[in-house]
Amino acid sequence: MQLSAAPYEERLTAPRSWWLVSFLVGLSLALILLPFGTLPMLVGLVGGTAAAAVAASSYGSVRIRVVGDSLVAGDARIPLTALGEAEVLDAEEARAWRTHKADTRAFLLLRSYIPTALRVEVTDPEDPTPYLYLSTREPERLAEAIRSAKAAAA
Repeated sequence: MQLSAAPYEERLTAPRSWWLVSFLVGLSLALILLPFGTLPMLVGLVGGTAAAAVAASSYGSVRIRVVGDSLVAGDARIPLTALGEAEVLDAEEARAWRTHKADTRAFLLLRSYIPTALRVEVTDPEDPTPYLYLSTREPERLAEAIRSAKAAAA
């Protein structure tokens, strides 16, 4: 497997406010367990915070990569030969493609806390997926990495 001309990797991490929410979940559990004593309250604080933090971290650990001759988005691995044009979506256009313009057959790697996205056409006639919608903080850079990797593979 050859390396792509413009390697790209992005981790879609959860926003900072989610870590505060994780602490508030632990605090809520601690208050619920307060009538049972100090030790259950502390266990609730630590356990609730840890469980909420693990949930936030696992949701926010998805990656988008251009590796060799493939685009890897979350669990999906798509060969670059099956991809067409990439369209950079600003916040308003990305919102439209998440809502009224969306196709139910599309592959969505959607993170609502990331306002921008990249829409990539799927040109494989065997694949019923019309396009990929990828939430990304750097859509221009991802589009360029896909174009460069496709050019290098050709």
